Amino acid sequence: MEHGGGRVVIIGPNGAGKTTLFNVITGELAPSAGKVHLFSRDVTKMPCYRRTHLGLGRTFQVTNLFTYFTVMDNILLALQAHRPFRYQMFRPITVYTVLYDRARELLEGIGLWEKQDFLIAELSHGEMRKVELILGLAVEPKILLLDEPTAGLTSSEAESFGHIIRDLLRDVTVVIIEHDMKVAFALADRIIVLHQGEIVADGEPQEIKANPGVKEVYLGE
Repeated sequence: MEHGGGRVVIIGPNGAGKTTLFNVITGELAPSAGKVHLFSRDVTKMPCYRRTHLGLGRTFQVTNLFTYFTVMDNILLALQAHRPFRYQMFRPITVYTVLYDRARELLEGIGLWEKQDFLIAELSHGEMRKVELILGLAVEPKILLLDEPTAGLTSSEAESFGHIIRDLLRDVTVVIIEHDMKVAFALADRIIVLHQGEIVADGEPQEIKANPGVKEVYLGE
């Protein structure tokens, strides 16, 4: 995988292998065959944390946050993980000016600055999704993998989330697993269709819409 901007959306029926593909790319699963290349490097045997330091970020299908920490603490913990010092939440926030300024920038960019002191458990599902996106950005990724970022959102929330992805991630290559076809086709520069672990179509949104094989395996036509 290379970087340089762009939006790749991966679609396919349940069990097609979409999340498994993400797990192989990030190193949580070893491939049964073949190799994984990231930024022109063979990373097949490289652990997850080293791939992250190379510039690979990810969010998960199921929200994965510290629910009884504040929004700010969740973000500061994510930011410090990629800095040469450790964050301790009981020390004065002014000690961590660089982290705090970056956290504020991310929160303001996504419209959650006023929720900085809320516990994660007090947020709506849509707001939790936004916080998870911020955590993905905290590692300053060159490539960001988003696993069903709009799952559980209303149509208006999903549309709003799509705007955030387009506006906030202009310089990051984003690879998205998406079940909402309206969001998928609105976001994508390129769409890859998986079926039973294989790529059955790969192209621009209009090509995919017109592809009879896609209609058969995914749209049920």
